[in-house]
Amino acid sequence: MAEGRGRQSWAHTSAILALIANVNRDPKKTRPFKPSDFDPYSAKDKRDAAIEVKDMDVLKSAFLRGTVPAQIGNTEVQS
Repeated sequence: MAEGRGRQSWAHTSAILALIANVNRDPKKTRPFKPSDFDPYSAKDKRDAAIEVKDMDVLKSAFLRGTVPAQIGNTEVQS
């Protein structure tokens, strides 16, 4: 019940924050803000915070084996 109230409060607060940010933004330089950009309970934040297995393999190869994956293809280049 407390989490539900917190989600409701953040939904309200994030809508107001998005409104203020959109009024003060430069339309030529930045995209319009959405309330989910400011909401800590947003599902987008949970997806961004998770590290995928693919990303961990890249980090392991870079730091443990000293190799960096090439930009094209699956070949690795020695650093």
